[in-house]
Amino acid sequence: MPFFNTYSLINQYFGKKTRALVRTFALVARAPLRARRLPLASALLLPVLLSACAAINQAPAQRTGLPGMQQLAARPYRDNIDLSGRLSVLYQQDGKDQAVHGSFNWIQSGDRAGITLLSPLGQTMATIEVGPRSSTLTKAGRAPRAAADVDALAADALGWPLPVAGLREWLQGFATNVDGRRFIASAQNDSVNTRDGWRIRYVSWQDEPDRNGATITHPKRIDLARSTAQAGEVSMRIVIDSWQAR
Repeated sequence: MPFFNTYSLINQYFGKKTRALVRTFALVARAPLRARRLPLASALLLPVLLSACAAINQAPAQRTGLPGMQQLAARPYRDNIDLSGRLSVLYQQDGKDQAVHGSFNWIQSGDRAGITLLSPLGQTMATIEVGPRSSTLTKAGRAPRAAADVDALAADALGWPLPVAGLREWLQGFATNVDGRRFIASAQNDSVNTRDGWRIRYVSWQDEPDRNGATITHPKRIDLARSTAQAGEVSMRIVIDSWQAR
C-alpha cells in the first residue's frame, strides 16, 4: 500500500491527536536515502504511534472514574416512608366534568398508612387511615366512615376513585401488571396497565443520594387513567415533592 494511503487511513481512524506524529513519520520517509532509513524510522516511530492509539482507545474507560460521576443503585421498596406532593383529578359527575386540585401527605408504616388530602389553600378535605383489616375515611365536617375495602370506601365517599391500595406500590415505582407479573418502573420502562384497570405512566423522575453515596431514582410525576362506571373517564396526576424513608 502506498505511504500516502496509509497516512490517510491513520488520519481518518485515530484523529487529530496522532496527526503530528504521522506527519513526522511522513517527513522522515521522504528524506534523502529513504530507501535505507525508512525501515529504521518506521521501527522507531511505530511504538510511539501504537502508544498514542492505545491512549486514545483507553480514554473513555479513564473518564468513568472522574469525580462527579454518579453510581446508580437499585431502588428498594420502603415499608416505612413519608411522602408529600400535589394531586389533580379530572372526572365526571352527572354528565358534567369535574376537577379536584390540591396536595397530599402520605405516611406509611408497615401495613398501616395515613393519607391527608388538602385543598389548594391548605385546608383538610379528607383523611384516610388504612389498617390491615379495616380503613376509616373522614371528610371535613362529616362523620367517619369505615370499610374493609379502602378503595371502595374512597370512591363512595369522595365521588371519584382514589386507588389507595395500589398507590402503596405505585408511588414508589412498583406495580403488578395485567398478567400478574411484577413491574418495576424506570425511565426506559415507564408504562403499565394493572389488573384493576388503571393505566399508569411514570412521566418524570428525581434522584436521591442514599447513605452509601449512591444515587437512587424515584418517581417524580405519575399519570393515571381509568374508565369507570361511577365517574366516567378518570385521569389523575400525582407530583411527589418530598420523599423521606424511615
